[in-house]
Amino acid sequence: MAAVEEIAPATTMGTVELTVADLERSLDYYRSNIGLEVMEQGAGRASLGAGRDELLVLVEEPGARPADGYTGLFHFALLVPTRVDLARWLAHAARDRVQLAGLSDHAVSEAIYLRDPDHHGIEIYADRPRAQWEGKVGELMTTFPLDTGSLLGELDDPATEPFDGLPAGTVMGHVHLRVASIPEAVAFYRDVLGFGLVAQLGNQAAFLSAGGYHHHLGANTWESAGASAAPDGFASLRHATIVLPDDHERARVLTRVEDRALPVREQDGEPVVSDPSGNPLVLGIPR
Repeated sequence: MAAVEEIAPATTMGTVELTVADLERSLDYYRSNIGLEVMEQGAGRASLGAGRDELLVLVEEPGARPADGYTGLFHFALLVPTRVDLARWLAHAARDRVQLAGLSDHAVSEAIYLRDPDHHGIEIYADRPRAQWEGKVGELMTTFPLDTGSLLGELDDPATEPFDGLPAGTVMGHVHLRVASIPEAVAFYRDVLGFGLVAQLGNQAAFLSAGGYHHHLGANTWESAGASAAPDGFASLRHATIVLPDDHERARVLTRVEDRALPVREQDGEPVVSDPSGNPLVLGIPR
């Protein structure tokens, strides 16, 4: 078998677009609980971000039901710049009684999990210093309870620490997907797109990245083994975005996709491909 062409090390993740049942309800949630700012809104659609960076787009489909049990989004993950930023967010969540779904230490990062009103999964996290885990992700990455006392100890007084939303510099650190098959997902994300496989848990989960990061993409079958993509009428993943460094790199990736005779469609002037589980991916470049 020919060597797999690796995706450019500077590749990152970008905007995630979701269907929601009630746009105003979702905007209230993401503003007050998560701390995102509304950047644009109109015609049943809104974009949200932190600072100047768009991170999330919500599209209203009244009556849409949660897409539990289908392939799609497991969670999108907002990476804050520092551990202090994560502590500040946790202090806000404690004061304002934001409902959490989990708090985990993954050795490579510290993470807080939530679900929005449509059951879309959210992670807010801070990385541990890269020197502690680079090249050792497969052996280090794990899950154990987050030491919230240590985290909140970053603040002088968690009870009064101001919170004005997620800070500028917050980015889409990674996207974790529900897939039907791990071998099929690995064959697509590694062997076609060119992401490096950094860790795999048999047929249950896989983690892939560009440039040695701990992961830009996660995939699991915990709720979706053998499942199909959600049909119309569900609050689902409309697309995630892979941000390639330039047109040349995007053309290289598209050539590999087309060599496998995989379909490519266009959306707003950008190519969109889908993984074997039907998860749509915009192949973007920096704007």
